[in-house]
Amino acid sequence: MRCFLIGLLGAVAGYPLGAFVGYFLIHWFSSNKHDRSVEAAMTGAFVVGPLGAVIGFVVGLVLGGRRSRTASES
Repeated sequence: MRCFLIGLLGAVAGYPLGAFVGYFLIHWFSSNKHDRSVEAAMTGAFVVGPLGAVIGFVVGLVLGGRRSRTASES
């Protein structure tokens, strides 16, 4: 259970981080001249943000599992 909660915490932290990174990457590198800010916001919120949440969840599961195993082995 602790491993899952740490994974959830990683997902909660990973979503905004991914959304901000995706927003700025799209805003800087997009060739779209008409609605670049809308494209960046939507891509950050609906594509890169959820990917960041999934990556954060997996990292949290791995780190949480590693911590619980070392604590129980002591």
